Amino acid sequence: MFGIINYWAFLLAGILLNITPGSDTMYILGRSISHGKQAGIVSALGIATGTLVHTIFAAIGLSVILAQSAMAFTIVKYAGAAYLIFLGVKALLSKSATNSETATLPKVSLQRIYLSGILTNVLNPKVALFFLAFLPQFIDPTYSNSTLSFLLLGLTFITTGLTWCICLAVFSARLSGYFIQNPTIKSYMDKATAFVFILLGIKLAFTKK
Repeated sequence: MFGIINYWAFLLAGILLNITPGSDTMYILGRSISHGKQAGIVSALGIATGTLVHTIFAAIGLSVILAQSAMAFTIVKYAGAAYLIFLGVKALLSKSATNSETATLPKVSLQRIYLSGILTNVLNPKVALFFLAFLPQFIDPTYSNSTLSFLLLGLTFITTGLTWCICLAVFSARLSGYFIQNPTIKSYMDKATAFVFILLGIKLAFTKK
């Protein structure tokens, strides 16, 4: 139906891929633990929106540009790496509460968290290439409207991914209450998360097609 073949195999593969830890997972974990459940859920929504952008790009063929143009791939890659490193450095420079009596979850702009989630995902060219390579395996090459097939498969992948990410955000956010009572540990966790973002940025910068 709709030019999609082996849909259930795609669904299973998509779920397994979604639960595999990556930069998106680390972003959601970091936001949830540092800022609470609401921030974690908004982060997941941002990641899902970024994945939707990649789906649309793959459906209309824009992802082919990244696959065929070394310059385009490099520009997006370095932009994504710079953004991840920026998030890490910013987290390192932010001040953490040290008094357990006054420590609370820091207030942050949910809109900013949402946009950061989108950028973290969109500025990763490996995600674009993944969609370009993965989705066509489940589309009948003789089907005339492959754009619709891309969109339906992408929405399926987004749905399973968003479900997993929200569960991840809710459960990891429970740790934030513990960290409020243990601000020293929270400070170490914030720094660890910051270093993870920096390392992910460096890794992305040295990634090849």
